[in-house]
Amino acid sequence: TGKPATGKPATGKPATGKPATGKPATDNKEKKVKKHFNHGKKSRSKVRKQKIHEHQVAVHDTFKKTMASIASDSKSKTKKSRTKQSSESTGENRPVIKVSEYVPVAELAKQMDIPPNSLIAKLMDMGVMVSINKTLDMDTITLLAEELGYDVEPMVEYAEDILKTRDENSVIKANIEERPPVVTVMGHVDHGKTTLLDYIREANVVSDESGGITQHIGAYSVKLPDGHKISFIDTPGHEAFTAMRARGASVTDIVILVVAADDSVMPQTIEAINHAKAANIPIIIAINKIDLANADPEQIKGDLSRHNILVEDWGGNYQCQEISAKNGKNVDKLLEKILLESEMLELKADSLKNASGIIIDSKLDKGRGPVATILVQSGVLKIGDAFITGMTTGRVRAMHDEYGIPFESAGPSVPVQIFGMKGVPSSGDTFYVIDSENEAREIANQRRIMKREQESNRNKGVTLEDVFDKIKDGYIKELNLIIKADVDGSMDVLAESLSKITHDEVRVKVIHKGVGGINEHDVLLAAASGAIIMGFHVRPTSLARDLAESEKVEIKLYKVIYEAIEDVEKALSGMLTPTIKEIIVGTAEVRDVFKIPKVGNIAGCYITKGNFKRNAKIKLIRDSIEIYESKISTLKRFKDDVAEVNQGYECGLSIEGYDDIKVGDIIEVIDYQEEARKI
Repeated sequence: TGKPATGKPATGKPATGKPATGKPATDNKEKKVKKHFNHGKKSRSKVRKQKIHEHQVAVHDTFKKTMASIASDSKSKTKKSRTKQSSESTGENRPVIKVSEYVPVAELAKQMDIPPNSLIAKLMDMGVMVSINKTLDMDTITLLAEELGYDVEPMVEYAEDILKTRDENSVIKANIEERPPVVTVMGHVDHGKTTLLDYIREANVVSDESGGITQHIGAYSVKLPDGHKISFIDTPGHEAFTAMRARGASVTDIVILVVAADDSVMPQTIEAINHAKAANIPIIIAINKIDLANADPEQIKGDLSRHNILVEDWGGNYQCQEISAKNGKNVDKLLEKILLESEMLELKADSLKNASGIIIDSKLDKGRGPVATILVQSGVLKIGDAFITGMTTGRVRAMHDEYGIPFESAGPSVPVQIFGMKGVPSSGDTFYVIDSENEAREIANQRRIMKREQESNRNKGVTLEDVFDKIKDGYIKELNLIIKADVDGSMDVLAESLSKITHDEVRVKVIHKGVGGINEHDVLLAAASGAIIMGFHVRPTSLARDLAESEKVEIKLYKVIYEAIEDVEKALSGMLTPTIKEIIVGTAEVRDVFKIPKVGNIAGCYITKGNFKRNAKIKLIRDSIEIYESKISTLKRFKDDVAEVNQGYECGLSIEGYDDIKVGDIIEVIDYQEEARKI
């Protein structure tokens, strides 16, 4: 060690006369060489240790960065919608969530792939206090989705998107075949609808498996001599037709409009035209009773042209056939036109997958329980299939055709009666065969809960008073009106006057007009189209009034035509975007500038006009040029903060976000006012 046992400095020899290491002592030269060698060895060891240390530090830093990156990636995956600030969320291709109104917070969080607690925290930031099981209305859902970078697609029924997507994904191209058209016969009373249906049924029965119609079923199938099939929907009036369209159901492929050749285009005919057009369904005109002496088909074609129905004979796009339903004249040609229209529509469906369809009619039979008429739209329905329709579930125990004869399966466009439901569904409910009964029950239970929420929180329908708000929120693109009057002249004058109220931004659309009292058909059409009913010297029936109250449809009654026009003009004026007008509230001249440390420049001003208030919006003018627009951040009189300084007084003020104030600048306090515009 170079030290003796006594602790004294070494002299080359220890006190005992022996070296400390037990080896012979070396001379001075040898000691120097050894010392130099050891020093070099220690230096190299020190450098090597330093390099090792630096390498370890670098590895440690790299490890920390890697772990931080992994943690960041994991956090972004679990809370992706909270951190979604990418182009996907701000651009056009934002993710879409399909939800129905009054969906629970937990379900919405699941669809957004966000922890429920995070969603609740976001709602609290928006001022909405909720729990995990609380339901949200569509306005809140839309606002929340916008904040998180989602687009919302509203659904009529809970889980409708899941069932529909599953149904569409189960389609196999190899199984797609042509399906029969579904036809609805409509028209005015006594124009021959029933006679036509009866003739088609009796004249085209070629087997026991098709062609019948009974009083208790709302649909039936006809087989033609050439083997083609046509399915007919037997709807009493237009109520079921409109109710289905109001629920978003698309049942009918083609509408046959029956008009008597010895009469004219009547109110119910016009209703049928408006219903078919609103549903965007092709129309084929059947001019009936041409065998009568006073028949005038050309007059009927002219009357139809005045309602924008121009037949092919007159250069239009609507097929027309003159028939006699009583003796069957040209009925075969009418059926050929149906098949031609069907061919143009290219109606196809998968004939082998699980069935899906629409409820046409339903009732509670005393002996057999709930019974429903279903139109199968795609796939094949079999005995034993589990299903869900609306808020009702069940399993198909039996199926009957039009005659009440049982059979085992039904393909696309085939109407059937089924038994085995646990409740009575509503007309227009979508019908899906589903593999899991438990899943069907869960969906049905959730739909019942949401139905109760909708009933208790039902929104108000369209009214003239709230048209502006609904236009602003994007609920309405135009003002739809239904006009009913006591005489034809008044009806036409009112409709024409209202249609003349035009503007570049808003417009009136009369979707239906007729003579007579306001009935249930008018209310159903208004509910389906978001329209307002205007009655001129007419009153609604008691049933129509009750239905309007339940459907939240507004009925406005008038005795003076100018009052109706004035109300509509006011409503449309409310739709117009108001004009923004700028008003100068006060003016001041900058006479000195004070530099305050850690505060900035303070403008010493003399108010020449009006008054100045704290946080007021201002414009800085220099040499008659607008330099900056902001607001007053501080306002003082001498050393005191004040809320307002009036004309003729001096004050000190600072401008938020701007410090380059110069002597001679003019500061103007401005205010913005909205001015309503009129049609």
